[in-house]
Amino acid sequence: TEKRHLLELYVTICALVMENCERFANRLVSGSSESCGLVSNCEGIHPKSFNSSRTIESLAFLSSFHSNSNISNKLSTTHLHQSTYTNCVTHKRPARAVLIMNASDNSENTQVASSSVDPASEQNELPQVAESVPEDLELVKIRRALVSVSDKTSLVGLCRELAEYGVELLSTGGSARVLSEAGLQVTEVSDYTGFPEMLDGRLKTLNPKIHGGLLGIRDNEAHVEQMREHGIQPIDLVVVNLYPFEATVASGGDFGKCVENIDIGGPTMLRSAAKNHRFVSVVTDVKQYTDLVSELSKHDGCTTGAMRRKLAASVFAQTAAYDAAISSWFAGQLGAGEFPEKLNLTASLKQTLRYGENPHQKAAFYVSSVDGGARPGVASAEVVQGKELSYNNISDTDAAFELVSEFEEPAVAIIKHANPCGVALGVNPRDAYLRALACDPVSAFGGIIAFNRTVDKEAAEEVIEVFTEVVIAPDATAEALAVFSTKKNLRVLLTGSMPAASDPGMTMKSVTGGYLLQNRDNGMVTESDLKIVTKRAPTPAEMRDLLFAWKVCKHVKSNAIVYGKDAASIGAGAGQMSRVDSAKIATWKAKEASASAQEEQSRTIGSVCASDAFFPFADGLDAVAAAGCTAVIQPGGSKRDSEVIAAADQKDIAMVFTGMRHFRH
Repeated sequence: TEKRHLLELYVTICALVMENCERFANRLVSGSSESCGLVSNCEGIHPKSFNSSRTIESLAFLSSFHSNSNISNKLSTTHLHQSTYTNCVTHKRPARAVLIMNASDNSENTQVASSSVDPASEQNELPQVAESVPEDLELVKIRRALVSVSDKTSLVGLCRELAEYGVELLSTGGSARVLSEAGLQVTEVSDYTGFPEMLDGRLKTLNPKIHGGLLGIRDNEAHVEQMREHGIQPIDLVVVNLYPFEATVASGGDFGKCVENIDIGGPTMLRSAAKNHRFVSVVTDVKQYTDLVSELSKHDGCTTGAMRRKLAASVFAQTAAYDAAISSWFAGQLGAGEFPEKLNLTASLKQTLRYGENPHQKAAFYVSSVDGGARPGVASAEVVQGKELSYNNISDTDAAFELVSEFEEPAVAIIKHANPCGVALGVNPRDAYLRALACDPVSAFGGIIAFNRTVDKEAAEEVIEVFTEVVIAPDATAEALAVFSTKKNLRVLLTGSMPAASDPGMTMKSVTGGYLLQNRDNGMVTESDLKIVTKRAPTPAEMRDLLFAWKVCKHVKSNAIVYGKDAASIGAGAGQMSRVDSAKIATWKAKEASASAQEEQSRTIGSVCASDAFFPFADGLDAVAAAGCTAVIQPGGSKRDSEVIAAADQKDIAMVFTGMRHFRH
């Protein structure tokens, strides 16, 4: 209904143009505050210029979308009976009104009835609405657009749509060339402002004729007069996306290149347009083009206040994220140990999740705008098949992939609730998977599997024999993917490459009222870093298993105990308040797996043990010794280290200190 009456208004405007009222018509349609003065002269226009009572209804309808009270007051007192005008404006539709017009060629007042419906009775039928005009219904015609984008995807298509509505196009540099080559009429910003682009393109749009056109308040008489005085035309639409700073950082650009990709004019235009969103629409992303075109189609080349507010909110979120990315990057350039005075976080929504850790919790997945794609992992992975990832899937998949990144040899980790239930090395992916599965086949059901090698058909055929939630790997062969496709709900993620365990980075944890920020735990030890503290030194086989178990233990929730043997985990105790309890759980899990495999003795016999932190008392060492462990790796540093070392010597256990703790909470 609103669109139909707007069209009726435009028909009437055309009639006014033919009656030599072009100036009045243009300003009325543009919503310029100067139309207030023109409306005041309506009494001087011959009544025959208004073809029907619908004209005045349409004028009232237009004024209902206009915040200038002078227009509304003039229309209400000059043309419409007050009750019917209020009915029109308050309820956002043309009134079925009684029109009272003063004819300049007739001394009589001419009364024209547009409807037999009693205005008062109709008003009573409508719901009670606030008398102020809701901004989300204010329509603004797009007459002039400024286009300046670095990503020119779909740009020509959008501007062709704008041209269909008679929109004048202003543009800069490369954008202007693309549009011109496509046959579109475009005005270079430098021609419009009278200033050339300069300073190697750094200075293009920072000009009063641009920002005055964006910031000028259209129903503020002083603003309109100043714009007229300085030849500033209003700009109703801004289409701008920013220099690809984050992509430049992610691609490994050097310091100078990254600095050159810090956009200045773009964010300034976006913020100017967004601040003045009562009158200006602003588009920042190619994905918003479709919504804009749909909006223009629905409202005959206009945008609603609701749309402009939504776009403005997107602008402020984007420019804040853009500045935060720059700030974070600069902080990183100061050195790995530097923590900024102000912490700015920037991330982009990747996925709205079905729920969080539990069904009653809402959740979403965000990707870091600065380094989300730099380090291969769950955030950058391509999901090639399967159901939508859940909150817990994402968390566990990240834990699994980070664990297998510790190893140079083919490795597989099976994760449940962020803890490994099986980790092993092998001669190939299939071998590593089967050895990891053997550690705890019961817990592996419904687990997350991470490979650090390309998954082949043979490995995939073994994986689908056990219900699995997620498989993540750097790659998979076409044959392997065909095997996985037989399990349509299995999620398969491919990252393209492996992250380096030694990479620097930061991790964050939220606490009530704040955040904890720290360097990621990229600490690593080699055999040369170890200090042998017992009388007996580890054998070469024990040393290999100690280093393996230490890497696995780093990824187990504290307090953590991990048994390892022949480059495979055979039992893990995680997340216990007592280190002795963790040792007992690890022993029990190993015995259970041995019994399930119908082995004659527990796998802990002749195994090695890793502890993520020191043994505060000898009882922890006694527990692992009782399980049959022959060698231990731990950080050391307890006041009672001498007691623990003595207990190890008494049991002929070899023990080494790393000097590095791996708490994980």
